[in-house]
Amino acid sequence: MQHCAGQIRYLAAIKELSEKGGQVRCVNISRHLGVSRPSVSKMLRCLANSGLVYEDFCNSVVLTPEGEEAVEELFSSFDEIYTFFHRFLKLPKEQAHEQALMFITDFPQDTCARLKKIVKRTVKKQDK
Repeated sequence: MQHCAGQIRYLAAIKELSEKGGQVRCVNISRHLGVSRPSVSKMLRCLANSGLVYEDFCNSVVLTPEGEEAVEELFSSFDEIYTFFHRFLKLPKEQAHEQALMFITDFPQDTCARLKKIVKRTVKKQDK
């Protein structure tokens, strides 16, 4: 399923925040993305209408099974793209992480998949 860049950014933020533990709340997303709380509420309504988060997001934001699937698809190329930025472009870990996130959220999934294949092949050859 195709999602707009904004939805992808929010899904990525929800995933990252949930991995840190605790509840994911609107204020956490707002700080993480550097956007206003009304913007977060508006996007969460959009994500809820798309069936990606549960509608009752006032206390905490929880992905639906469809939302979890979308996040898994989105992050399926993250490790290889992170490797590309960190190992091949020699970016520091934090910067490589940020660049990889921007790449997977802004570039089409097929472009991410192509880069993933190239990185896997190159790493495999280098490790031999």
